[in-house]
Amino acid sequence: MKLNFSDLILFEDNDYIVINKPPYVAALDERTPDRSGQSILRLAKAYSDDAQLAHRLDKETSGALAIAKNPEAYRHLAMQFEHREVTKRYHAVTNGVHNLEGISVFLPIAPSRDGTYVKIDREKGKVAETIFNTLRAYRNTTLVECMPITGRMHQIRVHLQCLKAPIVSDATYGGKPVYLSQIKRDFNLKMDTDEQPLIQRVALHAHSLTFTQLNGEPLTVEAPYPKDFGALVKQLEKNL
Repeated sequence: MKLNFSDLILFEDNDYIVINKPPYVAALDERTPDRSGQSILRLAKAYSDDAQLAHRLDKETSGALAIAKNPEAYRHLAMQFEHREVTKRYHAVTNGVHNLEGISVFLPIAPSRDGTYVKIDREKGKVAETIFNTLRAYRNTTLVECMPITGRMHQIRVHLQCLKAPIVSDATYGGKPVYLSQIKRDFNLKMDTDEQPLIQRVALHAHSLTFTQLNGEPLTVEAPYPKDFGALVKQLEKNL
C-alpha cells in the first residue's frame, strides 16, 4: 500500500517535521532484496529535498519520529539527542500485571554477533537506562510508559524483559501474543477458525517527543495510537 507522506505529518515548520510513523515501514532503506522503496527517509526526501532523520524507530514500532528539513536543524537536534536532552515517551503493552512507579533499569546493552537482537552485557555493553511507569493494569497485561534516557537498539524491549514484563507479541524478548479468548468472558470462537492475536506486532508505540526548536522554544508532539495498538487497548479496557 502506497503511503502519502503528508498524511503522516503531525507538526511542520521551516526546520522540522514530526510524523506519526506507521508500523511495518522501515525508517531507513532496508538492505534486503525485497525492499519496497517505501522507507520513511525516502518518502521524506521526496517531500523535502534536504530531509534527514534525527533518530530512528524499529520497523514494527509506530509513533512520533522527528525529521530535520535543513542541515542546521539536523545538527541542532542531533546534539540534543547526543546530550540526552530529548524526552521520548513510549507506550507498551506488556505481558503480566506490573506496578511500576518510576522504576529505572540501568543495565548495559550489547548487540548479538549478527546484530539482530541485543542482550545485557555488564562487561562489554554500552550504558543504557530506561524509566518505566504503569499507566493502566488490566487482567493479565499492563499498559506501561517507557522513557529511554539513552537510545540503544531494542533498549526498551530488553529492559522490560529484565523486569519480567516482556512486550506483548515480542517473541525475540520473551513476549507472548494476547488473544481475545484470554481476556473476554464467555468468548466463543467460531468452528474451524484459528484465533488471531489482538496485535500482530511488537506492542510498542512512540507516544510523544519533546525537544527544543532552533528559536529556543520547547516543542512537544504527541502521536495518536495507530489502528492496531488502539484496538488492542480498547479491548483491554472493555474486558477489565
